[in-house]
Amino acid sequence: MFAGVLEAALVPLLQRLRSIFPPEISGVVIFMVGMSAGLAGLRSLLGVQANPVAPAEWSVGGITLSTMVALNVWGRGIVRMLCTLLGLLAGYAAAGLAGLVGGNEMAVVAHARTFGLPDFGTVSWSFDIGLAVPFAIASVAAAMKAVGAITVCQRTNDADWVRPDMRSITRGVLADGASTALAGLAGAVGTNTCTASVGLAAATGVASRQVAYAVGALFLLLGFFPKLPAALAVMPRAVIVAALLFAVSYIIINGLQVMTSRMLDARRTLVIGLSIIAGVAVEVFPTLAASAPKALAPLLASSLVFSTVIALGLNLLFRLGVRRTLTLELDLSRWKVLQLDDELRKQGAIWGARAEVIAHASWAIEQVIDAVAENCWREGPLVIAVSFDEFNLEVDITYQGEALEFPERRPTEDEILESEGGVRRLAGYMLRHIADRVRSERKGATAHLQFHFDH
Repeated sequence: MFAGVLEAALVPLLQRLRSIFPPEISGVVIFMVGMSAGLAGLRSLLGVQANPVAPAEWSVGGITLSTMVALNVWGRGIVRMLCTLLGLLAGYAAAGLAGLVGGNEMAVVAHARTFGLPDFGTVSWSFDIGLAVPFAIASVAAAMKAVGAITVCQRTNDADWVRPDMRSITRGVLADGASTALAGLAGAVGTNTCTASVGLAAATGVASRQVAYAVGALFLLLGFFPKLPAALAVMPRAVIVAALLFAVSYIIINGLQVMTSRMLDARRTLVIGLSIIAGVAVEVFPTLAASAPKALAPLLASSLVFSTVIALGLNLLFRLGVRRTLTLELDLSRWKVLQLDDELRKQGAIWGARAEVIAHASWAIEQVIDAVAENCWREGPLVIAVSFDEFNLEVDITYQGEALEFPERRPTEDEILESEGGVRRLAGYMLRHIADRVRSERKGATAHLQFHFDH
């Protein structure tokens, strides 16, 4: 309940904290979810404390995984959509023939009721202040995972995707936190977005909202049939690991896609690389938590929590000096369009800014300069300052002359012809939507124009 409420409380801050929780950190979280889940599955088979793997288990695991892969790669229609379910059924059948599912397992399923209502008789709550910090970090990681999963959904459903839509992301994170809090209230395990399902939707091409409603209704219905969780509880480990490896393949790739959704400069590369190494170190050397100071032990107990802490810390550190500025001084009597465009593109590549944003800003600057030169400029140089901080591209233009207004209403023909500033106001109206936000002001003889472009 604590983690769910905290995650929901982060929602109003997500837009303002974009610089602290950039897409690459969401990608790291998703990647580590897949990596840790895959290693956990392999550890149940090949770990030091695991029971030796029988030849029959290798065969069952191979049949399960190959069925899922074959149906997903070569299947069509409903067969491809249900590749995971059909693979599980094939794995159960193979396990039954190999004797991995025997009388004890069948007795558990047979003992479970066919129909039953949820039982809240054993629900109880407690709070350990010592777990507050790791749970708080885990809630942040859950929020970042949700942001990443929803971002992948947006990219899957929009061929023209450019940047995350924070409106749908904030709604999704709020739903994720609320469901986690309700799960704690009901005494159940915490919930979170399922990146494997998101990847499976992308792989099968089935991303309709109507399917989501149907799946949600199906899950609610299955919650009243205890035999289903009983059947899942006795699933042979060979089938579990095979299904897990199939699912985490999509999770890992989704994480990589989110991490590389923006151009990677030296800062982002180090944030991603070092945080992944930190998470893998916890998985490979589980004794780190036992040998760490008591205050740090909860952070080192989970590879997801530790890698998230490292990623957030490095990102905050590397934010120092992240804003970079290019200043150009133009003589409007002989400025060259190509020279300005080449300079901006070159600098944008150094900054790691998206090429389409730089191209849009370059075209906007050219249009503004033309309008200023014809209608506003009086004398002296025109100064252009272009600054970039990973999320925002700001363009400040100053010159001596009349300020270029950006009216919301188009001037009438009479205003254009008869008013002294009519042509200038028409130019400003046409340029109003050239950027995500525009501003104009004049101080003395100096005019100042500001243009903001979301990155």
